[in-house]
Amino acid sequence: LAERIAAHLKAAGFEDKDITLFSVPDHPKEGGLVAVLAGTSKTAKPILLLGHLDVVEARREDWTRDPFTLIEENGYFYGRGTADMKDMDAAWIDAMMRFKQGGYHPKRTIKMALTCGEETTYAFNGAQWLARNRPDLIAAAFALNEGGGGRTDGHGKLLMEYIQVGEKAAQNYRLETVNAGGHSSIPIRDNAIYQLADALVKLRAYEFPVKLTDTTRQFFAKAGAVRDDELGRAMVALAKNPDDRSAEAIVSRDRIYHSMLRTTCVATLLEGGHANNALPQRAAANANCRIFPGETVEGTRAALVAAIADPGVKVTPVPPVRPVAIPPPLDPKIVGPAEKLVGRYFPGMPLVPTMSTGATDGIFLEAIGIPVYGVPGPWEDPDGNGAHGLNERCSVRAAFVGRDFLTDLIKAYADST
Repeated sequence: LAERIAAHLKAAGFEDKDITLFSVPDHPKEGGLVAVLAGTSKTAKPILLLGHLDVVEARREDWTRDPFTLIEENGYFYGRGTADMKDMDAAWIDAMMRFKQGGYHPKRTIKMALTCGEETTYAFNGAQWLARNRPDLIAAAFALNEGGGGRTDGHGKLLMEYIQVGEKAAQNYRLETVNAGGHSSIPIRDNAIYQLADALVKLRAYEFPVKLTDTTRQFFAKAGAVRDDELGRAMVALAKNPDDRSAEAIVSRDRIYHSMLRTTCVATLLEGGHANNALPQRAAANANCRIFPGETVEGTRAALVAAIADPGVKVTPVPPVRPVAIPPPLDPKIVGPAEKLVGRYFPGMPLVPTMSTGATDGIFLEAIGIPVYGVPGPWEDPDGNGAHGLNERCSVRAAFVGRDFLTDLIKAYADST
């Protein structure tokens, strides 16, 4: 796929020296590319457009339409990756091609990195590989990424536009118990499965402490202010005082807001025992944690150990161990142009900074000092347009208006110093 994209870029006028294809011998079919449109300024640092080309797996028999054939129907494009994130990849590629064909000469150099391994296996992650092995290729003042965008009411009405300023780090932990086992006809209370089950009940009950970043504080203040209800008032109150337990209880009823306020850990996989007629010698579970910016993998492990309070339950991080999530600054030079453009495209629409409860490849760039922002523009329905789920889709209008919005946003950043 990266080679096909490179061919399109070359047809638009990019030269071989402007495009770098990359992969590793162990994973020759995985890889990506970096394309560069040179700027005129010798002092202004580049900007980077980041995207991943891989998609979540999909089973054809479960979908209403073939997930691997792009289908336009009833105002939507259907297919795996249409929402996450081939719509934005296409916008990045289209912008770079139009810039080259139109003879556009930005002040800042514009780089585009399209990578692999964000959605699929941990075998080879392109963004991580670039950060470790070719940081020169992606060196930039800041990067534009997925994670922002607009939200509708589910009936076509746009409610709000978001700019993502920060995200959580994803990390898996293995919870494991061991036991001598024995014959199932002579049961004992000291049972590896029961011990693990007790630990998981404690995990379910444990709440990590409430934390706010500059971004989430602004989010709850701004998003709460536009609501005329109990939740909105609680959001504003919590932004003013994160120790307000009454407000926190109301806000936390919303699953997304609950996750935005703290680190979360949830059991996702179970294994245990070795025979129907034998006492289990081993039981284990996977806890998938989404770690709040600034919190460490080891600190989260220590919190889990304390919450479980059973030395017989071993808690270990599952490789790969992700970097600490570093929130980028709420920089007026980033937020300002986006806010101005939102006002032009969507008059009266607020632009609200937000933090993603999920994780993107931006975490690898932030680890080497490149702030990453999830851009506004293209919008989705309340269900997330089926991203990672069945019948994934994106609005045709959102795709094309979003393309034009993102093209103008790139130019706004590229022409400023």
